[in-house]
Amino acid sequence: MNAMPPAAMASGPVAYIMKRYPRLTETFILNEIRAMERLGADLRIFSLLPPEPPPHHAMVAEVRAPVRAVPMAGAWVDLVRAHAAAIRAAPLRYAGAFGRAAWWSVQSPTPLSVWKQFTRAGFVATACRRGGIRHIHAHFANAPAAVARFASLMSGIPFSFTAHAKDLYLTPKQVISRRARAASFVATCTDYNAQYLRNLLGEAESHKINLVYHGIDLTHFSARTAIGAAPIPLILSVGRLVPKKGHDDLIEACALLRDAGVAFRCMIVGAGPLHAELTALIERHDLTGTVTLEGAMTHAALIDLYRSATLFALAPRIADDGDRDGIPNVIAEAMAIGVPVVSTDVSGIPEVVRDGETGRLVPPRDARALADAMGRLLADPDQAQALAAAARALLERDFDLWTTTTRLHGLMGCADCAPPDAGLVCTAPAVAAAG
Repeated sequence: MNAMPPAAMASGPVAYIMKRYPRLTETFILNEIRAMERLGADLRIFSLLPPEPPPHHAMVAEVRAPVRAVPMAGAWVDLVRAHAAAIRAAPLRYAGAFGRAAWWSVQSPTPLSVWKQFTRAGFVATACRRGGIRHIHAHFANAPAAVARFASLMSGIPFSFTAHAKDLYLTPKQVISRRARAASFVATCTDYNAQYLRNLLGEAESHKINLVYHGIDLTHFSARTAIGAAPIPLILSVGRLVPKKGHDDLIEACALLRDAGVAFRCMIVGAGPLHAELTALIERHDLTGTVTLEGAMTHAALIDLYRSATLFALAPRIADDGDRDGIPNVIAEAMAIGVPVVSTDVSGIPEVVRDGETGRLVPPRDARALADAMGRLLADPDQAQALAAAARALLERDFDLWTTTTRLHGLMGCADCAPPDAGLVCTAPAVAAAG
């Protein structure tokens, strides 16, 4: 069990720092914010970059927290005023933060990035002090956590952060360790990540690391009662068209499945830089019309696809630069609806897709194993149904949004939670892009 701090703490708002808010692909953060507010948390959101242009999730309208975009470098007057206020409020703290920034920039291969986060932090620190913020929480261990750390140094307000995937493994270990040691706690979304972080910190400070899964709002995903028989089975995959998602391996597996005489169609939902490359691969294998790239789509449309899918397949891998997934939310969404899942044993995926129990796992970059696993489930609907039922039960036990967010709520020192029967029901249909 991870240690949790005492729940009793002075009341007051909590600041959330994110690289960009709202963001179409980060439904897990949006769900967390909604749940935190329904648990009674008073939030203030800081976005380091301007929000993405529409469409946005319909759920964004349910969030009560005000959002402040940190001024860009061009808005130097606002930034200078914020830093001047930070100096007046706590000159020694500011001097200490400036000294740290100078030292870390000397050590960093990207010194300008250090000063960029320091500049942003001056605005955040002043806004937090004036707003009576009692705790600062950053989502992602890279730029948002750096800003939270500097803002904490300038203001004396404690901070924490949630580490996810790319942000954790592409940030130098010594930087992650330094931020984690300074934080009041660190949350992360997979036990795979938690073990990595505990190894960085060592036994004496491993208690700071807390496993908090991305919860699924199961009210959005009622489980279907059975897998309907389809004349042509549908294999569904959802994810950005980037190397770590392994879509090329899935296309190769589809070619093998086709060559084995299996009838199916495969839809890959998502957008990204590999669209042209994947299109060419589909054409090279003569799979045009059998495997299709659908682009991004609304969440409502995606749910309809889940409900009509015979099988969900995703083949993540560790990219050449070290980038990797944690537990892709789309896997849990498919499982919540009752779609049997085939995926790879990478990162935290085995924590939810348990081979032979809640789905099927294969090694990454192994198209033959992926094709074999998909073929076996397509040929055995009884086994597929049993795996899907067990997967839904696992989500209800360990990945329910109310349970996971209540844990995070407690880590932030929020004393009182709303009663569980308050529910976390969305009042409007969600709009999302596959990511």
